[in-house]
Amino acid sequence: MPKVLIADELSPRAVEIFRERGIDVDVKTGLKPDELKAIIGQYDGLAVRSATKVTKAVIEQALHLKVVGRAGIGVDNIDVPAATGRGIVVMNTPFGNSITTAEHAIALILALARELPAADRSTQAGKWEKSRFMGVELTGKVLGVIGCGNIGSIVANRAIGLKMKVAAYDPFLSEDRAVALGVEKVELEDLFARADFITLHTPLTDATRNIIDRGALARMKIGVRIVNCARGGLIVEEDLIAALESGKVAAAAIDVFPTEPARESPFFGRDNVICTPHLGAATLEAQENVALQVAEQMADYLLTGAVVNALNMPSLSAEEAVRLKPYMKLAEQLGSFAGQMVEQGLASITIEYEGHVTSLNTRPLSAVVLTGVLRPMTETVNMVNAPVLCRERDIRVTEAKLEGDSDYQTLIRVRVEGGGRTTSIAGTLFGGDKPRLVEVEGISMEAELGANVLYVRNKDKPGFIGNLGRTLGDAGVNIATFHLGRLGPEQDAIALIQVDQYLTDALLDHVRHIPHVVQVKGLRF
Repeated sequence: MPKVLIADELSPRAVEIFRERGIDVDVKTGLKPDELKAIIGQYDGLAVRSATKVTKAVIEQALHLKVVGRAGIGVDNIDVPAATGRGIVVMNTPFGNSITTAEHAIALILALARELPAADRSTQAGKWEKSRFMGVELTGKVLGVIGCGNIGSIVANRAIGLKMKVAAYDPFLSEDRAVALGVEKVELEDLFARADFITLHTPLTDATRNIIDRGALARMKIGVRIVNCARGGLIVEEDLIAALESGKVAAAAIDVFPTEPARESPFFGRDNVICTPHLGAATLEAQENVALQVAEQMADYLLTGAVVNALNMPSLSAEEAVRLKPYMKLAEQLGSFAGQMVEQGLASITIEYEGHVTSLNTRPLSAVVLTGVLRPMTETVNMVNAPVLCRERDIRVTEAKLEGDSDYQTLIRVRVEGGGRTTSIAGTLFGGDKPRLVEVEGISMEAELGANVLYVRNKDKPGFIGNLGRTLGDAGVNIATFHLGRLGPEQDAIALIQVDQYLTDALLDHVRHIPHVVQVKGLRF
């Protein structure tokens, strides 16, 4: 039974979901780093919000951890590279609080336009400064949306409903998607020059850090208003303060800070700045949604292998997991076969798909192939960290879907290069779910793989098969299946023999000394 630790406050319904799915769950919130490190080795899953810091030191103690689930969007509190290196899936819930965060951004835009917080404080202090709080209408104003993904697109939709014109900057926003949303896709420089209001909805990355700095502010319109409900670190605080003091920026609304909880900030105490304590996702509906989603996602992964909203591996729905199961087995065997054949430094891996398999989600299949190829080199490899290990080792990976006719209804071919030699293995599914090899080193053959397989490459000469069978018989090795293929008479031939016993080094050495043998390998699956 998988075991999950909930380390931050989540809806009680999340606990119920885990238990209903047959997963053991502990709730231990407010753990100090050393306390978390001391117990994390007991768990297969860890569910957090933003309070718990899943650091490299914690991950190093997580001997059995398979998945970290973040109830929310941002994963700043999780060392994703360290988790990936250990083969741990990191998933978030990007849709559970999208509406709530978008509505908060719209609320702040309205509050900035009409100076509501300052007007409230003034009125409650007994003043009546009606002429002081002269706001602006939103109708006809240009809203610049930086980041038009899940949340940004909802903000754009709401702003259009308020009769605003929306200009969006997002490198991943297609022209068709922009048209569907009713926004104008623009470059960042154009957005800065035209926007009356600017709202940020992008993750904090090396590309977006300090995206609004002195230079960006200088290119904006006088009197622009800026909202940040995304991440602290997107704005250079001292540069925005200077722009607020000079009047270049009329007002700003800040919901996120570089360090949270923010006990002090240069934005505090300014009438033209609205500050809220990271309330973007703070509604009852949003907190319930993200808690339920992270519980379902983690349970699906631990029980079925389905991967949803993962940040460090290809997504694989529960339906796809069932449909791809036989293909995954085939991909695993092909990758393992190819990996065990590599005798010197691995330089490249090529994965080709033909026929029916090209219409499926092949990214998980490729991850399985890479895992199989690398496993003889490192036992800690899995679908999560296999692509990373390839990059770290400068192993070139190529995936191709081949169009046109194929000799098989479905075919996967794996080629590996290393030490100046290329090995090629291809396989298909018989009966829809039975993996079979159909080509080895360019030689056509049909073979089913068992736990122990003897691979022999030889010159096709009379008497060879008899000699091979006699050698195995003398060693007390029982043959389960015997598969042969050759290029032609007296040319290269290959034998794949499934045996019932473990193939010892001594036995393999005996086989190598049989006349006409070119190469011998003991393969395990």
